[in-house]
Amino acid sequence: MRLSVIIPTYQHATTLPRALDSAFAQTRQPDEVIVVDDGSTDATVEALAPYRDRIGYLYQDNQGAPVARNRGFKQSTGELVIFWDADVIAEPMMLERLEDALKENPEAAWAYASFWWGRRLFQGRPFSAEALRSQNYIHTTALIRRKDFPGFDESLKRFQDWDLWLTMSEQGKVGIFVNESLYRVLVESDRPSYSRWLPKFVYQLPWRFLGWTPQAIRRYKAAHDVIVHKHRL
Repeated sequence: MRLSVIIPTYQHATTLPRALDSAFAQTRQPDEVIVVDDGSTDATVEALAPYRDRIGYLYQDNQGAPVARNRGFKQSTGELVIFWDADVIAEPMMLERLEDALKENPEAAWAYASFWWGRRLFQGRPFSAEALRSQNYIHTTALIRRKDFPGFDESLKRFQDWDLWLTMSEQGKVGIFVNESLYRVLVESDRPSYSRWLPKFVYQLPWRFLGWTPQAIRRYKAAHDVIVHKHRL
């Protein structure tokens, strides 16, 4: 089966070459790599110059990651697709492991694995639709069967991955877990930053009784409420 790698990018000129090198170093080579530039104003074009004969390149005005991912999907041709963020560095066998999991489990619509966020390990778990309704444990970087992909909700600013897996689960589709840490999400200085990740307990603090709620918490809760309402969690 053909396998397409779709890389949405916005202001990731420093990490994008590493992500591309990682994709091209796979033991299971992708049949196509499509980069969707979501209106970057940094040195993304220059960073892509050495790869232009090996990738498909699409540019759009800044519209957000869901729009960029959907556009890349529409341009892709693979029966299998993976949305590979521009700050993701994979183990060389990642695509091979995920594809093997789908071959061995024809009932599964997507395959996913554990991963590192900077220095923090996010340990995955076997697929459970019920557990998924409580919290997301599947990153966007998963290998999906094209025929089962419903598209990303372009109205969402956050939790697009959780929404995707919930939608597919509600359609009766299941994922298959590969119990290995197969990639790393790069974080500035290789440490989680306040703006991109906060420990779970921080979100659970009784902020309304403390007289002040950080903007990151307010945005998180608002986005979380959208998912809760949409999927009746």
